Amino acid sequence: MQGLIIRDASPDDAVACAAIYGHYVETTVATFELTPPTVEEMAGRISACQAGHGWLVAEQDGQVAGFAYGTKFAERPAYRWAGEVSVYLAPAAQGSGLGTALYDVLVPRLEERGFQVLTARIAQPNDASMALHARFGFEQAGLLRRIGFKHGRWVDVAILQRDLAPPTDSPVEPS
Repeated sequence: MQGLIIRDASPDDAVACAAIYGHYVETTVATFELTPPTVEEMAGRISACQAGHGWLVAEQDGQVAGFAYGTKFAERPAYRWAGEVSVYLAPAAQGSGLGTALYDVLVPRLEERGFQVLTARIAQPNDASMALHARFGFEQAGLLRRIGFKHGRWVDVAILQRDLAPPTDSPVEPS
């Protein structure tokens, strides 16, 4: 893709990321947040993800057109080898390959950092996101039925999982 740059996000990207994410909060069930985060909240999220997992932006012709990040799967220490990934694209960038471009960088980076398992939660139905994750080796591990209520309807959430490394009795601490 001409003019595409995948790079680490910084707090300076919070305005663009908040605008992209805000669209999903307000108009879809892709996220169960009900109020879009402020730019300051988004900057904090970017910094927190960068500290442990990673947050990338796809810049197309000088404009942020999407982002993907990894975060903790859960807070308990025994989960520290598992991460959760998410990707959000500006509406005009959907179907353009930016999600694949972002995961082409993010997934190997998380593997290099020592994470053993990646997960994703996808509100249903969402054929495009399911297909993207399947291309990266994610398989459905479960389905949470009627787990969220948003925009006047109950929403199921698919839980996807991908092993990054074979099981071991002494995993190296993720970095």
